[in-house]
Amino acid sequence: MSERKKKSEEEWRQELSEEEYQVLRKKGTERAFTGKYWDEKREGTYRCKGCGTPLFTSDTKYDSGCGWPSFYAAKEGDNVRTETDRSHFMVRTEVLCANCDGHLGHLFPDGPQPTGMRYCINSVSIELDPEDEGGAE
Repeated sequence: MSERKKKSEEEWRQELSEEEYQVLRKKGTERAFTGKYWDEKREGTYRCKGCGTPLFTSDTKYDSGCGWPSFYAAKEGDNVRTETDRSHFMVRTEVLCANCDGHLGHLFPDGPQPTGMRYCINSVSIELDPEDEGGAE
């Protein structure tokens, strides 16, 4: 992974839309079935909307029925990290971009094989790169 992105909150506000800022920087969530990628079928690499780091590939995307883009695995490497989220009176596993610390969504142990995991990701926090169909960086 390249050098970590460190920006001021003002820089983030200038670069991101209000919705992107609320999700990526303030750990918000878009409403189910409203994001542009929940039903996306094109091939490519999903990159962090905040910094462009490759996070997921279309090969691991599946329809979980939850209303958000779901992946059963992150892209190989260390571009995605997790931490415990104790907000909203529950304990969940938060998914973040390891490069810019952008909030992506949450990880649940109810996905398909081979991993059994479901990365439930906000569309607004990612950008599909359809040109990168091979999943390369």
